[in-house]
This record gives sequence, C-alpha cells and structure tokens, in this order.
Amino acid sequence: MTIMRLSHVEIRVPDLELATAYYTEVLGLYETAREPERVFLKCWDEHQHHSVVLSFAPTYGLEHFGFKVDEPGDLDLYQAKLEAEGLAVTRYAKGEWGPGHGEAIRFQLPGGHEMELVYDMQQIGNLLPLLNPPPRPMGLVGIAPPRIDHLFLTLEDVAANTQFLQDVLGFHLTEQVVGDDGYQIATWLEVSHSSHDIALITGPNAGFHHVAFWVDDWNELRIAADLLAYNGVTMETNPTRHGATRGYCLYFFDPAGNRNEVYTGGYYTDPDTAPTTWTEGEMGRALFAYDGVVKQQFLTVHT
Repeated sequence: MTIMRLSHVEIRVPDLELATAYYTEVLGLYETAREPERVFLKCWDEHQHHSVVLSFAPTYGLEHFGFKVDEPGDLDLYQAKLEAEGLAVTRYAKGEWGPGHGEAIRFQLPGGHEMELVYDMQQIGNLLPLLNPPPRPMGLVGIAPPRIDHLFLTLEDVAANTQFLQDVLGFHLTEQVVGDDGYQIATWLEVSHSSHDIALITGPNAGFHHVAFWVDDWNELRIAADLLAYNGVTMETNPTRHGATRGYCLYFFDPAGNRNEVYTGGYYTDPDTAPTTWTEGEMGRALFAYDGVVKQQFLTVHT
C-alpha cells in the first residue's frame, strides 16, 4: 500500500481560454484533452494523461488535488482506512471523472481540501521517443517544466492535518516551523523521498497557496524569470532560496491570480530521517533563506 507522488491538481479559473493560453504558451504545458468547461494539461516529461486540469469557475483557487498509488488494491485499503476514520469516500471508475483519468477515491482532509488517490491513469508517454532519445525535446515552448513537483496549502490546524497525513496516509514529515507556544506553524511532508511533496501552513481552511513545477537547475530557474518578465507576468519574488527544503524558487501568478512556483534543488530523504525544526523567530529564514523575511503578501491565499 504505497502513495508514490503528487499526480495532479485541478485549478479554478474564470477565463478558461486566457488561462489555457498562459499555461501552454508561457508555462509551457501541453494540452491533452478538452471539454466545454475543462482543459487537461501535462508537462513534457510526464507520461500520464494530465497533471493540471483547468476548470471554469467564477472564482480562482484549488478545486482538488490527487496523489498516485502504486497497486490496484491500494484504493480498497486506503478507502477502508479513511472510512474507519469516519470520512466519506467517493469512488470513481476509470475514466468516469474525466478523459484519461484513472480509478480514484476522493475524500476531504480535516482542513477542508478535496484530496484524491488515483490508480492507473492513462499513460500517453512523454515527448521523447523510446529508442535513442535526445536529452530533451526540440522546440519546447515557454518555461517548459518537465514535471509537476509539489503543492502548498493553508489550513487553521496544521498539526491535526499533518498528523492525519502521517498516520492515515503514510506521509513522512521532513521539516517544520514550530511556534513559541509549541504548535506547528508550517510543515513539509513527502512520499517520494524528495524534500517535500506537500506543505501546509497556518491560514484559512481549504486555502490554496501554490502549485510548484520542477526545473532541472538554477540556470533554468533564472531563464524562467527572464521569460516571465518578457511576457509581463507578475512575479512575487525574484529567484531566491528556501531555508526549509534547501530548494531554489521563483513565485509568480497565472492570469486568474493562482500562485505558481518553479522549483529546483532540495534533497533526498528516507522515511526514518528525523525532521528539521525551525523556530518561530527563524521562520523568515526558513521560507526565504537569503532575505530572512516573510513578506505579508506571500501569505495571501485563495479559498
């Protein structure tokens, strides 16, 4: 029974065509399917059908997110665990929720976020041939991240939601910010041996802070900043570094106001590695190692 990695996010946008143009032409994702009120997208090095779904809505924010499981029986086992915790679980047959989508179960985290576990999403391949491929495809557009990386959420009770992810779903806590009162202000958790696949920070329940996309190195992140500036995209930070996770980062906004990040670096971790703890007084350095300050607008979220 294994959760492997972040699979996909469904993001609300009030202008579907404008958002699609941004995610394909600036961010550089590839459209794989379209419905009247939804567009399905993937990064160039992802094999599964989609990792981002844009859904038309009057507001912006996160509709739901999903993690990939490894075995066909995993969904049954996790459903039993979730129902034993008193959670309502919705089951989807393969392809029922949308084109290319796998068999899935959906439930609500204590903080109000809609989470899904999915198995056997349609595999359509990346943009490279299986025989003697080049290191990357020619003619990539925009930032062109190879894959989705992680998700950052807000909720009122970080400790309860962190404990749920650990105890019920088997996530590993890698880092935390602990307040002077002893309570967790922010946490970073993983299932893929990376520094984090999901992070939580104190804020409104069901809040969406950002979704992050991986780039391969610092130079790619700098080039991403050049592309964003050229296209007039609002950047929240210049390329910089986190203390927590030791990753390099750049934050910016899609046309609807959803925060995106491109991210690289971090570290490899094992499930038995003890978490790194940051104190409340050092929270600024945990989030932005070079500045040491958390700007108030960075804590703005969407619900």
